[in-house]
Amino acid sequence: MDRRAASLVPALTPRQLTGRDSQHVQEVTAPACVLHPCVVPALHDMCAAAADDGLTLLPVSSFRDFERQRTLWNGKFLGERPVQDAEGRPVDMRALDAAERVRAILVWSALPGASRHHWGSDLDVVDGQALAGGYRPRLTREEFLPGGPFGRLAAWLDARCGEFGFFRPYDAWRGGVQPEPWHLSYADLAVPALAALDADVLREALEGADIQGKAQVLAQLPDLHQRYVRGVAEPAGFSRAASFS
Repeated sequence: MDRRAASLVPALTPRQLTGRDSQHVQEVTAPACVLHPCVVPALHDMCAAAADDGLTLLPVSSFRDFERQRTLWNGKFLGERPVQDAEGRPVDMRALDAAERVRAILVWSALPGASRHHWGSDLDVVDGQALAGGYRPRLTREEFLPGGPFGRLAAWLDARCGEFGFFRPYDAWRGGVQPEPWHLSYADLAVPALAALDADVLREALEGADIQGKAQVLAQLPDLHQRYVRGVAEPAGFSRAASFS
């Protein structure tokens, strides 16, 4: 993949990296989402190219702050929100101990402070053309397979998203998060953000927060960070040594 030269991206602070500060993102009206300003022109270009090919690229999730991620995490840990295993089957959280609950949630959901959605670089997308008649996306792998409601979009993203600086961080299972064909990252921002979000930055965010299972999370944080934060794809032209300007 031939990529244009990386644009200069101001460094995110530790609070921005962990979703505790939202000064680095802005609301976008078309398509409706919240992203870092450096991502917006590339998203608009990609949406226009998709429209030329008969697709409506529609973000269904973009920036998410720490508090929102904490609420999702705590609800799943307590069994108040559904949790699924790698095959999409419901998990009975009441049958698991605290350490097992942590691992069960991380199959599909990030720790508060560790979500890539904190950076303003990442978004989940579907094809708005497939939503006619009231179809509600579930964000499952089956929806993005050939013949699925978002199969055409998945094929288009495979071929084209790199032209606009995007890549799929969860393109395959690497021992941590399951594949998410709907999840896109803007490389110029996401690669240096990942490099900056080390285990110490994440630990500082977690230690001061009311998070279910915190003792178990902190006890195994180096492994969780390596497996579920660092265990992602790298776009061509970047390395883990990349940093902000």
